[in-house]
Amino acid sequence: MRYLAARIFAGLLCLGSVQAAAQVPPVVVELFTSQGCASCPPADAFLSELAAREDVLVLAFHVDYWDYIGWQDSFGSSENTARQRGYAKSGARKMVYTPQMIINGSDHVVGTRFKDVNDLIAQHRAQVDNGIDIEVTRNQARVQIRAAAAPARTMPMMVQLVRYVPKETVTIEHGENAGQTITYVNIVTEMTQLAVWDSREPLNLDLELLREENAVLLLQYLDFGTIEAAARLK
Repeated sequence: MRYLAARIFAGLLCLGSVQAAAQVPPVVVELFTSQGCASCPPADAFLSELAAREDVLVLAFHVDYWDYIGWQDSFGSSENTARQRGYAKSGARKMVYTPQMIINGSDHVVGTRFKDVNDLIAQHRAQVDNGIDIEVTRNQARVQIRAAAAPARTMPMMVQLVRYVPKETVTIEHGENAGQTITYVNIVTEMTQLAVWDSREPLNLDLELLREENAVLLLQYLDFGTIEAAARLK
């Protein structure tokens, strides 16, 4: 996985070929999981169910710290592990574990406690109208992102582009899940910080994104703070 600085272009798109849609921010559910974790398959399956919901945006971050017990996760990366540890440090937690779900960057819960996860999603849905509006406009391989906050936030937010693989099935040959064939969804492959936005002025970014690429946008407070808004880039 690569965390790279993206090329950001200024300018407006040709109005004659624009398709635009203002999006109601979905609740973001991040699952920290591993192919080598015996407790993770039920959480992976539950994430697949959540992925079918329009009001929820799910992302699977495969960590690498279970690789030593007999199976190297084909999607695992040290960057994903660092993200999970960043959340732990931000929340004054000493340990990380799998499966763990982080809801909107703020609440954490064991990924197999399905009722608790659904309750947290419902709580965040009730607070979804937080005054941040995002509009995504696509023209061929160009995407324009506009956002505005009313009122402006007192802390800056990272504008993050997250690329992912929608679905992939893996047959696990060794380790704690040996012999299982598991389907994973929304597997994060790359995170790119596009900008740091202080929200006192509208955000206006223009970037290159191929049609075949799957990506989402996250607006998140610095230092693993809450995710204030998110949008799918279709």
